[in-house]
Amino acid sequence: MGIGILHKYKDYISLEGAVPISMGEGDTPLVYSDYLSKETGASVYLKIEGCNPSGSFKDRGMVVAVCKALQKNKKVLVCASTGNTSASASAYAAKFGLNSAIIIPSGNIAKGKLAQAMAFGAKIVAIDGSFDDALNIVRKLEGETDIEIVNSINPYRIEGQKTAAFEIIDSIGEIDYLCIPVGNAGNISAYWKGFKEYSSVKSFKPPSMLGFQAEGSAPIVKGEIVDKPETIATAIRIGNPASWKNAELALEESSGSIHSVTDDEIIKSYVNLARKDGIYCEPASAAGVAGLIKLSKKIDFNEKKITCVVTGNGLKDPSTSEKFASTNIYQSSPELSEVLEAINKKD
Repeated sequence: MGIGILHKYKDYISLEGAVPISMGEGDTPLVYSDYLSKETGASVYLKIEGCNPSGSFKDRGMVVAVCKALQKNKKVLVCASTGNTSASASAYAAKFGLNSAIIIPSGNIAKGKLAQAMAFGAKIVAIDGSFDDALNIVRKLEGETDIEIVNSINPYRIEGQKTAAFEIIDSIGEIDYLCIPVGNAGNISAYWKGFKEYSSVKSFKPPSMLGFQAEGSAPIVKGEIVDKPETIATAIRIGNPASWKNAELALEESSGSIHSVTDDEIIKSYVNLARKDGIYCEPASAAGVAGLIKLSKKIDFNEKKITCVVTGNGLKDPSTSEKFASTNIYQSSPELSEVLEAINKKD
């Protein structure tokens, strides 16, 4: 287990006297993709954030938010969540002796993520409404003495999430583009903050940020709130991103752009990541890869260096792989000849 981002990057994260904590977050793999590199003409690397303790990039920001919550003697971590934030918040709460309460949109959360929060002992409140409705309720709790809100509206979340940008530069040096899924837009804002801050120390040119939303949940692309966002990629099914303005600033400052991808394009990349790169991610995590493939038909990425952020582990949403990525199960007697026949059978 790694030493954690609060120890590794202590010179770049202001804790203002708080005692660093860790569950070993950070130091996630950066894997070269032969498949995507051939498809795009670029050198494409995948930042596998599903290797964080609770299985997603959220742990980077959560460790900082919880560190500050402990300093302020808070007792309860509260968040609105479509899944990953709830898993992360409840995991860190369990580890560091806090209670957790999760406000979720009823029926709109992947079962694997909900199972995590339940296992960690969170109190789960399912409301009739969207993620945006849940977040509106959470905002009203900010004045409660014992409660710490740990959604991305908490500024310390961004401080932790920016460290992934540091790791990319430390591992492979300067890159030309970063491709990233966009839901609540905190992560694209955090990466840009990290690249900007680290460039002043390491002297490199920050990359252009390429953000990708699901077509049925693309408020930033459309320039308007989506009242009823729809996409199979539940982690980015958000119609009114909390970090909308910061994301637009990141895109402007980096000479980047934001685009939408269809659910079919997301699922195709989700399957290909598993079949061609051996990487099992949740559907939303494949949005950046789907977007890169789509843009490569319009933009010349030849000889460019690109990183795609793969935000969460596929075990968070096993029902999607059952539906879209399953293979046939061959029934056989316990006879060698019959087993060999099944193995050699053409699909």
